[in-house]
Amino acid sequence: MASRNNARKPLKLAPVLDLNEATALHNKLLELKGAPIAIDASAVERMGSLCAQVLMAGAKTWEEDQLSFTFAKVSDAFVKATQLIGVDIAPLMAKEI
Repeated sequence: MASRNNARKPLKLAPVLDLNEATALHNKLLELKGAPIAIDASAVERMGSLCAQVLMAGAKTWEEDQLSFTFAKVSDAFVKATQLIGVDIAPLMAKEI
């Protein structure tokens, strides 16, 4: 079966998104560049500002490439961390159809 070009590629985030995880997250995003992406942040327990910056830079890049960059699932801890950092992920949340 041929894959669809517009199928969203999944990216499951690590439970701890700290300084040590920022480079790995950046590299994962680079591997997925050029395809729509659905991020699963349901396992995130902690997130630092550097990983939030990596994610927001990714969102901007995907927007410029006119590709979908959505958060399919998020944990309460992920939402709370984005709020504390001052990042609004609401526009990036997957919508039910």
